[in-house]
Amino acid sequence: MDDTRAVYEALLAAQTDGEAVALATIIGAQGSVPRHEGSKLLVRADRSFVGTVGGGKLEALVIDEALVALAEGKTRTAVYSLNDIAAGDPGVCGGTVQIFIEPVGLLPTLLVIGGGHVGKALAELGKWAGWRVILSDDRPDYCSPEYVAGLDGYVVCKPGEISDHVPITSSTYIAAVTRGLPVDIHLIPALLKTDARYIGIIGSRRRWALTEKALHDDYGFTAEDLTRIHAPIGLELQAETPKEIAISILAEIVMVRRGGTGAPMRQQHASSAQTQPHL
Repeated sequence: MDDTRAVYEALLAAQTDGEAVALATIIGAQGSVPRHEGSKLLVRADRSFVGTVGGGKLEALVIDEALVALAEGKTRTAVYSLNDIAAGDPGVCGGTVQIFIEPVGLLPTLLVIGGGHVGKALAELGKWAGWRVILSDDRPDYCSPEYVAGLDGYVVCKPGEISDHVPITSSTYIAAVTRGLPVDIHLIPALLKTDARYIGIIGSRRRWALTEKALHDDYGFTAEDLTRIHAPIGLELQAETPKEIAISILAEIVMVRRGGTGAPMRQQHASSAQTQPHL
């Protein structure tokens, strides 16, 4: 198979699976070099790769740069001279290559844990809003394409085992709209071990207070340990229906993702850079 085709197929598979990868492309080449402009290398977080930009030490250095790009979420451009190994160059071909390295941004993932009325509404709303949405529940009838169509994944498992089935990264936003304390007490410790950007737990203030106490008594968590948890979940909208509650939850998630305040737009200072598109 042609290298470029293999790279693009691997890139498409990574996007489908929600896997973070980096794409390295030679954008400049002078003199004698093993590969020329357009050659590509796809690098995964575990250092495995598809394609090539020249092999050997050069490729090892590019993989290192790609992992940095993944960690930082920023593009990088690297230039390598292939002249003198004794001087630290990764080869002796006699040329120079310039390589652009791009962390390929997967769509942010909304992981909805709990497929009840609110979970169903939130999954549908998230998909409408352009998110990659995965629904999980331990009840098969509440977690299937027949129940909520068009999602990106359906994971039937015990809530506390979700991280064993779904890669949870800094691009993952978790809304746990579960059935109550007996579920949350096992779920929250598992979620706190992940790099999720947002973890929200549904329920009243009283339910969250009881959950906090149980987590302290049974697991030794402190109040500081639980600062990552958004509970009760969502923005204060006086929402009542499942769809209204879903709007409240997604609004808070968007606020966290974009760095907003949640304040009414009319309260923004007139000189604020924040603007809305013309409708």
